[in-house]
Amino acid sequence: MRRRLINSILAVVLVVITVFGVSLVIVETRAIESGARERLQSEAARLVAVVESRLVAGERVTAESMRTSVPGDRYVIIDLVGEEPLTLGKEPEGGVIQGSEAGARGEVVTVQQSRDVIGDEVGRTLFIILTVAGLAVISAILLAVRQARRVSAPLTDLAEAAERLGSGDPRPRHRRYGVPELDRVADVLDASAERIARMITAERRLAADASHQLRTPLTALSMRLEEIIVTEDPEIVKEEAAIALAQVERLTDVVQRLLTNSRDPRLGSAVGFDLDEIVLQQVEEWRPAYRAVGRAVVHSGKPRLRAVGTPGAVSQVLATLVENSLMHGAGTVALRTRTAGNQVVVEVTDAGPGVPPVLGSRVFERSVSGRNSTGLGLAVARDLAEADGGRLELLQLQPPVFALFLSREAEPAGACPPEER
Repeated sequence: MRRRLINSILAVVLVVITVFGVSLVIVETRAIESGARERLQSEAARLVAVVESRLVAGERVTAESMRTSVPGDRYVIIDLVGEEPLTLGKEPEGGVIQGSEAGARGEVVTVQQSRDVIGDEVGRTLFIILTVAGLAVISAILLAVRQARRVSAPLTDLAEAAERLGSGDPRPRHRRYGVPELDRVADVLDASAERIARMITAERRLAADASHQLRTPLTALSMRLEEIIVTEDPEIVKEEAAIALAQVERLTDVVQRLLTNSRDPRLGSAVGFDLDEIVLQQVEEWRPAYRAVGRAVVHSGKPRLRAVGTPGAVSQVLATLVENSLMHGAGTVALRTRTAGNQVVVEVTDAGPGVPPVLGSRVFERSVSGRNSTGLGLAVARDLAEADGGRLELLQLQPPVFALFLSREAEPAGACPPEER
């Protein structure tokens, strides 16, 4: 493309120079010849005046007397009435140009000059024109190369950007080139790169969240299945199988919730639900795991509270908090329910060392962890809570107290307030 641009610009410049150059040479040649004839005619008129002045004075017109009035590079013929013509100067060879003038007494003066003089002047003019044309061609080449680079370099850059975009590198270039058409293409490529980057980030985030969030339900489900394998009591098998089936259903809900949040975090499925049921469910599910390490998980607080949210998402948030206490905490883990204005609160605390002060304000950020973990659990849990209009906060560092705030479902008119346990 660069070569085509250069060739196109040079072709246009050469055509213009040829047309105007030839026209200029023709015009200048005619002007030089016309000027030479006018000069000879003027000299002839001047010499006629000199001859007439001598004749009026009664002087003889001779070659010697006229020699000082005739330029050395001219050939002059003075034709007097009744006398032989006088010649002065060297007669030119080849083609000549001349100018003649007749006087009042019948004398005729002819001044001649060789055409070679005109040819020399035309040659000098042609040299100047060719020199200017050559400079114009050189300038055109430099301008063509500059313009070709200005146009082709951005196209090459845009091609590289498109190739990088196709190879999976969606970083926008944010380069502009001062050419509206090319800048528009660059805008489209950058916008596409940003959209692809968001899509890739969302897909990677979904994969990371899914792998992390599914690990906890699968672990609990695995424990239930192990208890089913080792027990021989049909009633216990039936009870554990029912709990495992409920865990599978919640696992399906977790997957659906993750997919929904990956498409649009604002899309929620909040409903009114019994908070005690969710809390007791988590206590029962995690009790075998805590019993296996010699610890306990208990619940307390205000009973019969109803919250607004997605039960599966709330279960997943509480499961994340309980699992963190199991992995990083110590002693008994307590789940306590209470109210705060028009909200219900579930607090999860343990007797462990808590959260380091340096991580207190960043504990909910992705990939931030003080215990060599992935750092995804609390971040995903906060996202799930916020998707339902709630919030997840760290109320106390040591011992750690995490609190899940949810909207409280309005109580029916005339209902008795719940009693403390």
